[in-house]
Amino acid sequence: MIELPAGDAILRVDEVNGGRIAGLKIGGFDVIVGREGRDRLSSWGCFPMAPWAGRTRHGRFRFDGRDYTLPINHAPHAMHGTVYDQPWTVTGPSELTVDLGPKWPFAGHAVHRFTLTPSRLHCVIEVHADDVPMPAAIGWHPWFVKPDSLTFTARSMLRLDAEDIPDGTLATPPPPGPWDDCFIDVVQPTVLRWGDLSIEISSDCTDWIVYDKPDATTCVEPQSGPPNVLGNSPFVVQPGTPLTRQMTWQWSHAP
Repeated sequence: MIELPAGDAILRVDEVNGGRIAGLKIGGFDVIVGREGRDRLSSWGCFPMAPWAGRTRHGRFRFDGRDYTLPINHAPHAMHGTVYDQPWTVTGPSELTVDLGPKWPFAGHAVHRFTLTPSRLHCVIEVHADDVPMPAAIGWHPWFVKPDSLTFTARSMLRLDAEDIPDGTLATPPPPGPWDDCFIDVVQPTVLRWGDLSIEISSDCTDWIVYDKPDATTCVEPQSGPPNVLGNSPFVVQPGTPLTRQMTWQWSHAP
């Protein structure tokens, strides 16, 4: 476990279990759900998703004239990429890397970087194609301890079909929560509050998943594309030109 301190903040990164943020304590309060009592690696921490984020319908997609099939890990879909349950390699004081692995039909690797200050955490994900172009999407899946309030505003929400995949239509404006939905045109930053502590989340990602139905947790997930993006219009990563996205958490205490 990597520990990075800054002021009254302590960031813990678990390189063994998916290169994820395993904890972020601010003034002694941990805003991230830990592993204790969680039986699935997809249900705690803040893990990077690559080379796709969210669902790929039935684990199938077509790229460059060929059909591909991914292992189903959340029936009936393939979920969250290939790296959130793999050990990563520490390549710097705040940098991890991992091969995309045999479950992904293209040679490639991902990089996860962290920069911590007393009031800010900045994260970067890169996904690289090692030899030939490949489709990809990336993002983060944070499990926050249930905040006292969530301030989230988006101009549109993607309507979902019976398999929780966008059906190609928009709800504009979105209906009120609670949600387990994907949003676009997000008004940033998003704000979570616990007592006098607030965290503002901003990102250059275009699509945001908000899952705030559980009583004890809330997920706010910036992603480079919507669910099932591999089956629709994925970003095409060229060798030497990675897909890169950033996310920043900025915190403060109310006076």
